[in-house]
Amino acid sequence: MNIPRFGLGTFRLKEQAVIDSVKNALDVGYRAIDTAQIYENEAAIGQAIAESGVSRQDLFLTTKI
Repeated sequence: MNIPRFGLGTFRLKEQAVIDSVKNALDVGYRAIDTAQIYENEAAIGQAIAESGVSRQDLFLTTKI
């Protein structure tokens, strides 16, 4: 498995906006999601991934601390 060339950035996305964005991105084939602790959206991203049906092992998640 290779790291995807493109990923979804989640800067300034919160609550339902980040959930919808992540789910839509996963639906169209994105497999890389980028976030940061300071964005305060990591829990919502986790929720979106759980609801998406995409296996966690198929995803690349990056976060900045």
